[in-house]
Amino acid sequence: MDPVVVENAVAVWFNNIFGSFDFNILNFYNTLHESVFGGILDIFFLIYTHLGDDGILFILLGLILLLFKKTRKVGAGMLGGIIIGALITNVTLKPFVERPRPFELYEYLNEPNALLFKEWWEGMGSVEASSMRSFPSGHTTSAVAALFPVFLYCDKKKSWLALVAAVLMGASRNYVMVHYPSDVLGGIIVGAIAGILAFLIVNFVYKKLSENDKIGKKIVSFDLAEVIKSRKKA
Repeated sequence: MDPVVVENAVAVWFNNIFGSFDFNILNFYNTLHESVFGGILDIFFLIYTHLGDDGILFILLGLILLLFKKTRKVGAGMLGGIIIGALITNVTLKPFVERPRPFELYEYLNEPNALLFKEWWEGMGSVEASSMRSFPSGHTTSAVAALFPVFLYCDKKKSWLALVAAVLMGASRNYVMVHYPSDVLGGIIVGAIAGILAFLIVNFVYKKLSENDKIGKKIVSFDLAEVIKSRKKA
């Protein structure tokens, strides 16, 4: 692979500011990989990280939840969060920052760990990345954006587990060495913003549909479970 020169000033700034932070955390994950627990952790994080590929799992879950009256707001919030998060991350921030992945070989004065990151990435099986734009983490953004509304809408005694699942997605991206920890941190922030915006928008739209529109009321009240029950009785 030919060296890639970091020319984007924003990417250079990120590498300068977060260099030590990123290295120390990735080094910690590599230590875990090389520990006696590495075999189990490798399997767990390799499977877990692929659950977030393209946000498909979260999209399907959101669509399923849309079919039932009790979970419709949650499903709408998940889908809305994913859409908003994708617009912020994939359409705006990634093209603007253009930060290379940790495992990429590139010539950069203040990045002596490029070859080391590549060795760690290869040690984890050279997990493929959808693009060479690293900041922020798209997997983390979609996970947090989808699961933050779950936390907001559901019983807080249990829904905090959704946040744990989202954070684990970010951890998996660091463990397999396809993102810097600062990429994951950026994904958490963007995802939280997207999730909160989706929560507010869904509440507003839901209220308007319930109050002012006959068709809207039908949409709000539709429940697939009730439809199935009525057909069974018939």
